[in-house]
Amino acid sequence: MEMAGAAEAATPGQEMHKGRSNTILLPIVGLLFAYLAYRLLRPRLPALRRLTDRLPFHAPAGLRRRAPSNVLLPYFVPIADRLGALPYLGPIAERLGQGAHNHHRAEALVKFPGGETLSVAAILEAPGEVVAKSAHSTLYRAAVRAGEAAVLLRFVRPACAVGAEEASAVARRIGAVSHPNLVPLRAVYVGPRGEKLLVHPFYAAGSLQRFLQEGIAESQRWNIVCQLALGIVKGLDHLHTGLEKPMVHGNLKTSNILLDANYESRISDYGLYLLLNQAATQEMLEASAAQGYKAPELFKMRDASRESDIYSLGVVLLELLAQKESADDNRPKARDIHLPVSFKNLVLERKMSDAFSSDLAKHCKKSGKEKNLNAFFELATACCSPSPSLRPNTKNILKRLEEIAR
Repeated sequence: MEMAGAAEAATPGQEMHKGRSNTILLPIVGLLFAYLAYRLLRPRLPALRRLTDRLPFHAPAGLRRRAPSNVLLPYFVPIADRLGALPYLGPIAERLGQGAHNHHRAEALVKFPGGETLSVAAILEAPGEVVAKSAHSTLYRAAVRAGEAAVLLRFVRPACAVGAEEASAVARRIGAVSHPNLVPLRAVYVGPRGEKLLVHPFYAAGSLQRFLQEGIAESQRWNIVCQLALGIVKGLDHLHTGLEKPMVHGNLKTSNILLDANYESRISDYGLYLLLNQAATQEMLEASAAQGYKAPELFKMRDASRESDIYSLGVVLLELLAQKESADDNRPKARDIHLPVSFKNLVLERKMSDAFSSDLAKHCKKSGKEKNLNAFFELATACCSPSPSLRPNTKNILKRLEEIAR
């Protein structure tokens, strides 16, 4: 009986404890559910916006398209916000297995303009998170407390990289490159085990690939396509003709073309293949081939050239035209039709709406830019000529693009 009474006396306390647990857990579960719902619905927001544009009443502001303006505003959350929601995974030194007590060598860090305040300790002790991975390297977003709020660190694996002396010479060559449409190299760290860390500025607007996937405002589409194309060609032209020793990019594609705060194109990863050994370079070319950017002559395992860069540029220009709405599953996806041969077949069959973004074609026809659109397409396909000698050079491409964009 006494034990029963004690049990009964404990019941209110247990209920109070359970109530406190519910008070704590319910908000956490609610926040988790809201976050998951946001991640699930966010990719569908462009389709919802298109649907609400046709409604006779005003939809919520979050689902309405923004009014056209002179500023290029993509319909997606900046990559900085997306990455900011992720937890940091520890200092870069721990990610590389060097430990916190590694003795840093001052001479291991080579600095370039914009990276004067960086140090080995600041880089290796910076908390970082993985942004992208490839067979030869890993890209981190890091919070370095030395002049920049965030930087991009590319860790090149020792097994894939050239020797320390050759890497330092290549890094100095890349670090000397400066152009508004190229991502600058701030510093290079060569570790005791042969690892290399390339330090670049971080661009919150993300990559051109992401920008095209999320969609562009219909009224701005043609102007944006021209602006992006001109920026890419200017950057590539500087690499090919503006340096004392011309540089080949070797792996040009939309995923390594970044956008700055004004949504101007900035080419990244130029000259990266020079830091890789032969096996890693071939792996990079094969990955590029799988995505459709590899020039036909490179299938014979020859080195990348300015002509192969032009081929990759042509594919990028075609992708700028092939902006397909992701909600329409009956149409071919941009990645399915970006190959030049497929584009040529579509044009020969007079299926222009399948070759280009339907909104882009309609807008150009309405605004009297249809001839400009066709000229843009012809220029892109010329860049993708099977014969390297028939491809135009960057100077000619830039001149023709400036005429087309008028």
